[in-house]
Amino acid sequence: MIELFPEGFEEREDGADLALTAYTERADAVARLKALGPVSESPVALGWEEAWKGFHQPVTIGPIWIGPPWEAAATGSIPIVIDPGQAFGTGAHATTRLCLELLLDLEPAGLVDLGCGSGVLAVAAAKLGFAPVLALDDDELAVEATRANAANNGVAVEARRADVLADALPRVEIAVANIARSPVERAAERFRGRIVIASGYLEAERPEPRGWRSATRRVSGDWAADLLVRTAD
Repeated sequence: MIELFPEGFEEREDGADLALTAYTERADAVARLKALGPVSESPVALGWEEAWKGFHQPVTIGPIWIGPPWEAAATGSIPIVIDPGQAFGTGAHATTRLCLELLLDLEPAGLVDLGCGSGVLAVAAAKLGFAPVLALDDDELAVEATRANAANNGVAVEARRADVLADALPRVEIAVANIARSPVERAAERFRGRIVIASGYLEAERPEPRGWRSATRRVSGDWAADLLVRTAD
């Protein structure tokens, strides 16, 4: 489907079947699809190519407003504009919101975002006065997205490619790790700061890295986040 209809297609369940829908102006579209199975054709409303934007709605966490560039920020808020792209993270997921709630309770200090994705948490931290702010990810697309989002929001974030489970971690006070329980534990045990905001796992899961304890836990739906504090060097 990518080769046949690069301009757009979607995959969805239709009862027990899987339906593939191509959006195109090609006159030979039906003929191209017949080899895959039964085909039907119907017109779509004008502007279908912009319809995906409706899936990205702004979210508010305390004073923070996070939204795409085509939405207007709430008056009096701290706006964080994130352009949905190839890197994970628009601010809408419960784990991101939980991390931001915990971040709002902390005094600003140096911070590193371990597995930064699109850089939502790093950009938010910089907006809240945390400095220096670093962002690490092993995906170059995530690093590029974080740099672009930081620039678009007018904040200083040093983003670079790194494996947070193997490479040296920055010497800062706070880490944010919205990844998954197992890598959170491994990353926390390598981090030499005093606080880790951890998420990316379900409420039933509890990270237990050596030398750390959970001081605060927040839950939203099935997801959880923990504020981990150091108990030993």
